[in-house]
Amino acid sequence: SPLDLLFQAMESEISAAFDSGEPEDILSRAFKLTVTREDICTLQPLGWLNDRILNFYMGLLVERSKKEGYPAVYAFNTFFYSKLCSTSHKGVKKWTKGVDIFEHDVILVPIHLTTHWTLLVIDLREKTIKYFDSLGQKGDHICETVLKYLEEESRDKRNVELTASEWTLHSMGTEEIPQQDNGNDCGVFVCKFADFISRDKPIIFTPEHMPYFRRRMVWEIIHQQLL
Repeated sequence: SPLDLLFQAMESEISAAFDSGEPEDILSRAFKLTVTREDICTLQPLGWLNDRILNFYMGLLVERSKKEGYPAVYAFNTFFYSKLCSTSHKGVKKWTKGVDIFEHDVILVPIHLTTHWTLLVIDLREKTIKYFDSLGQKGDHICETVLKYLEEESRDKRNVELTASEWTLHSMGTEEIPQQDNGNDCGVFVCKFADFISRDKPIIFTPEHMPYFRRRMVWEIIHQQLL
């Protein structure tokens, strides 16, 4: 059937991305980022996703959110949180030059903790800050750091005081979100948490979906299009 042929074509394209050519070959370019074969190969089974893959995927989510029927999404890049921690608001003030993050519905903050990826999600509609960790660790202090950032950003950019007491901060528990069952998939979990959240969908995937998600992401990044 035509559908089978399509899947075969996609599969062979994904395999070729992993197997043929040089590590420095550029396979995709958008959002001021270039993705090389070496970057794409982090999506192979058991690979550790790198900053470029995370940031490119966040770019795809933001792009999709401009379509009718999706919440308006803003995504910080993977270097934002560590920079915020080391320099406070003044060190990242320019990162939002010409952007009012408060005009969005959802803000995604992918976070790199040495050898582990996690995700923080600000929902401006609900006034919630939620922390998603596929290893089940709590991130209450991370939520607090980001709330403080929001207060300073609001003051600085809009001259509006946020009322911290109106906000709910919550680290998602292991019974609320799926958990990884290996030491490699945290980056894929972060991308898929962000994918489902940016569509206002309940998070219903499981660790069994990870091999499929990895291959699918290869195709999506190469084609700059979410399936």
